[in-house]
Amino acid sequence: MSLPELLTGRLEGEEIIEQIPLGGDDVLVVTPTQTVVYRAEGLLSDESVETYSHQAEKISVSVGRRKAKITLKYGLDGEDTLALPAKKVDTVLEPLVAGVLKHTGAIEPDETVFRLFRFSDLSLVITSSRLVKHIGTAVWDLDAEQYHYDDVTDLTFEDGSVATSIVLTLNGRQERFKTPNEDARAVSETLSEVICAHHDVESLEEFRLTIEEQAEDEPEEMPDDSKSSLDFGDGLTPLGADRNDSQTQSESEGARETTARESTAGHSQSAELSLENSLSEAEQTEADAFEGSPFGSAGPVADDELTAQVKQLTETIEKQAEQIERQGDLLQTLIEELRRGR
Repeated sequence: MSLPELLTGRLEGEEIIEQIPLGGDDVLVVTPTQTVVYRAEGLLSDESVETYSHQAEKISVSVGRRKAKITLKYGLDGEDTLALPAKKVDTVLEPLVAGVLKHTGAIEPDETVFRLFRFSDLSLVITSSRLVKHIGTAVWDLDAEQYHYDDVTDLTFEDGSVATSIVLTLNGRQERFKTPNEDARAVSETLSEVICAHHDVESLEEFRLTIEEQAEDEPEEMPDDSKSSLDFGDGLTPLGADRNDSQTQSESEGARETTARESTAGHSQSAELSLENSLSEAEQTEADAFEGSPFGSAGPVADDELTAQVKQLTETIEKQAEQIERQGDLLQTLIEELRRGR
């Protein structure tokens, strides 16, 4: 099918990835950098061409009974909306999303996008190298999660009454997401085939055996000698340190402790005598200091006075506790009102 001259001129020689008829003479063309829509001349409109850059940050879709809209958001540069027949939205969306993912660097230029699955709050893009998952009403944005097939170690499916859980194991951790039962078979078969092809196996059973063999063949990690030579100062001896060094250090410390004990023992008796003399002098000085002074030495406090002080402190603490509780209630009320947007 030959393209109109107006459309060909707007493509500027770019490679055509996908060409989709929209009805009548209208046609949509997907290139690596843009999606171009040609509108043929009609009774109420002239011939026109619309371009939509693939440098988008978010892709949203709204579908009505007859018409659908694909909105590409460009951050500070605004947004563009592509209107098309509702029955064409899935046919157009898959190559458009693939073009955006490649042009923005979300996936590699040579990756193949096999399928796009779009549910109410979940979108899955299955490529030849990874699974792109986006949760939300949008089809895709920059926050979408990616799971590379190189990290996948198992893939299982759990049937449910309404939805099927797809369990993806990546290096020991599991990622779960649910798909409606009517679409679960298509999702599971596509994902299984792509992962098996990526790992060059025929089935998931063979894939699991391959993963087990690889785990058995992997050598155990040996301790790094360079780490055991770290100097921890005078603290604990690091694990794996040389026992001879530890023994030498212990002997040296033991010798120092023995010398210190001998030195201390020689002065212990004289120190005890000096301490007894000092205590006697201190008692005499204290007794002399209070003689003739208006102040007396601190004696025992009366029981009634102590009880009154304790009662006063208890009442103060109880009042403070009540104030804190009231403040907590006010804070909780404020949080609830902020959540409701008041």
